[in-house]
Amino acid sequence: MTRKSRRLILIAACGSVLALAVGLILFAMSGSIVFFRSPTDIAQQGIAPGTRLRLGGLVKDGSLRRGPDQTVDFTVTDTNATVEVQYKGLLPDLFREGQGVVAEGMLEPGGRFRADTVLAKHDESYMPREVADALKAQGRWQEGGSKGGGPQQPATASNGGTLGPRSER
Repeated sequence: MTRKSRRLILIAACGSVLALAVGLILFAMSGSIVFFRSPTDIAQQGIAPGTRLRLGGLVKDGSLRRGPDQTVDFTVTDTNATVEVQYKGLLPDLFREGQGVVAEGMLEPGGRFRADTVLAKHDESYMPREVADALKAQGRWQEGGSKGGGPQQPATASNGGTLGPRSER
């Protein structure tokens, strides 16, 4: 066996081990590469208590309750399912009922979600895709306008971009 052929065998072996390692890492992460899960996803997938995840949806109208020591309870919905959320801390300025939210935390045994981080949407044009699809299916989302108090579809610019609320002036 020549020196050149030994070197090629070594390179091929190292390449295959590296490819196997990358494949195993991607397979292990395939279930956790998600920006957030909707309340319907949590209900359908039967996620085990103690699992750390991100929950996204709309803050249900009338569900916001403030307690002592900056404790806040609210409900996140995607109009199909709801999840009770408890958070202790200061909420973002844009946080309010009927608006989009992403909460990061842990699912508790009773089905309540204990959040340690709450992110509010940054403008009126943002809507999680799953929530927007659910609102469209229920007829609460109307192209170009609001129907039944639901959110509006953002206007699009002539170049295909999305106009934010400040760009429409």
